[in-house]
Amino acid sequence: MSGSSSPAPAIGPLIALIGCDGTGKSTLANELAERLNQYRPARTCYLGLGSGDLGRRIGKLPLIGPVLEDRLTRKAKKTRSPGEKIPGPLTALVVYVFSLLRYRRFLQMQQARKLGIAVITDRYPQTEMAGFYDGPGLSAARPGSRFVAFLARSELRLYRKMAAVKPDLVIKLDVDPEIALSRKPDHDLAALKKKAAATLKLTFGGARTVTVDARPSYPVVRDEVIRLCKPILLAKPAMS
Repeated sequence: MSGSSSPAPAIGPLIALIGCDGTGKSTLANELAERLNQYRPARTCYLGLGSGDLGRRIGKLPLIGPVLEDRLTRKAKKTRSPGEKIPGPLTALVVYVFSLLRYRRFLQMQQARKLGIAVITDRYPQTEMAGFYDGPGLSAARPGSRFVAFLARSELRLYRKMAAVKPDLVIKLDVDPEIALSRKPDHDLAALKKKAAATLKLTFGGARTVTVDARPSYPVVRDEVIRLCKPILLAKPAMS
């Protein structure tokens, strides 16, 4: 047989930034992509649910906003609590839809990587902690019906698919919860403490992880993260 097929382009490197709110993940991801573009095409990808920001926007609505936000928060908390019962199929369906949207962004990210584009993610899905910290939202509490149980199983499959893709580097941004609260005063201190502790425990399936102190000023943290990312970006050739 004559001729030979051309080699497939190298898949773009994947770097994940994780940490509790207030560590500067979003700002860092955007600036990293901009600066690292001088070495190869790079882009950011948000892999959080976005449900927290949605709840805070609802809370700012005139008159009914705070009431709606409180009700949604209480239902969501039950969904994430082991031993609790998921409060109804509608709540479960909302959680499932948010997970589907996350999975769609994940597939878009993978498509960009197939084109040789480097991707820096803000957050990353995991299966080590259900109902928390970008883990499957329906796997912590008890399903109250067959329909909810079906949604929970389907959602878990999505998260396993995403978690099976290991980043080339996971950068854990470590910060004191009190400092994080000073940067994000509209957040809950107890939740920030829980996330800050979980940051150091997650392994992301054995992916290479590096912990960066996010307490100093933003330029100091940014320069350290860029230093860590450069070798990975240069090691994997971009598509010619």
